[in-house]
Amino acid sequence: MDRDVLTVAGVRDRLGTALFRRVAGPDGPANRARIHHTPGPRWFGPERPIRVVHGDASMFIGGLRALLLQSLHPLAMAAVAAHSGYRGDPWGRLQRTSTFLAVTTFGTADDARTAVERVRAIHERVTGTTTEGEYYRAADPHLLEWVHITETDSFLRAHERFGARTLSAADYDAYVADTAKVATALGVPDPPRTRAELDSRVAAYRPELRATPESKAAARFLLIHPPLPIVARPAYALLAANAVTSLPEWARTLLGLPHLPGLEGVAIPLTGHALTRAIRWSMRPPD
Repeated sequence: MDRDVLTVAGVRDRLGTALFRRVAGPDGPANRARIHHTPGPRWFGPERPIRVVHGDASMFIGGLRALLLQSLHPLAMAAVAAHSGYRGDPWGRLQRTSTFLAVTTFGTADDARTAVERVRAIHERVTGTTTEGEYYRAADPHLLEWVHITETDSFLRAHERFGARTLSAADYDAYVADTAKVATALGVPDPPRTRAELDSRVAAYRPELRATPESKAAARFLLIHPPLPIVARPAYALLAANAVTSLPEWARTLLGLPHLPGLEGVAIPLTGHALTRAIRWSMRPPD
């Protein structure tokens, strides 16, 4: 019996370590210790909804959904394609993003401000022109807002569907308000602060959105040719299916993503619940 327990614990430890290494990178353990154990005031107290949402395994699905949605703004996608290195170093980009989210959500206020200042400095250097001749700059408040609202919307919806502990409507409003603090620090002048405002803001961007060769290439990379070992691809395919089916219909249409009649209502969400439970189990702290 003890041997079986040790075997299960060993599997959990190996799986959790591998996932954490992928998401957080080689500096993950040191960053985690600094973020969670450095004394000092935080932007968000332990009772805030942003900690519940950003600390949940549903973020794996929400993050992929956000990337697909973000790709539909041609200026934002052009900046990502030209400057982010998502093809050459996709894991590095994921690790930098996950570290930023962890620092601003759970870290000290000083660390959060430093992280925001670092990102703002990077944004100031990112400028260019799309293949159609449109000028973009990453520090444009309008583009910053698009990235912010797609992330907030995706993390909220993924948590609502797959979170270990779903929140009340008032708590989800409070989550949107929490994320507005980070968005304001990054340079978004008036981010939404309730779910209704968030929905309205996403809808307001619809006339600007379209599929481009860059957005379709990004979708193929994320959904069909992810940089993963073969053994990990079946689980990733299920994660991707849940991200795709959670997209609004208009976004799926623009990206040309197929429907799976008979599977989307029950079967695919069941795999999402199973995956997030498995991630939660593998990455929880040792007993």
